[in-house]
Amino acid sequence: MTIEAAQQQVDEWIKTIGVRYFNELTNLGILMEEVGELSRLIVRKYGEQSFKESDKGKELSDEMADVLWVLLCLANQTGVDLTTALKKNFEKKTIRDAQRHKGNHKL
Repeated sequence: MTIEAAQQQVDEWIKTIGVRYFNELTNLGILMEEVGELSRLIVRKYGEQSFKESDKGKELSDEMADVLWVLLCLANQTGVDLTTALKKNFEKKTIRDAQRHKGNHKL
């Protein structure tokens, strides 16, 4: 699935099953919640914290998909074409970081 197709599919789902988009500020709050859930799982899986009973059954892939879903919603609501935005972001990073990381002794 392309990013464009994902944006379209989310939009169709929202309009048919979800009834309507939550407003942009609500979706921003939901995005932060979803990022927090992803963070919690990564910290427990790869960090030093142990899993809690409430963490059982949580999948990293599902938490990432939740983050992506809300980001796609926000892009749709604000008129952002994420395909174009990502292409521009690659160009920016390529120009800006062409030598930056190669010269980083920490890497």
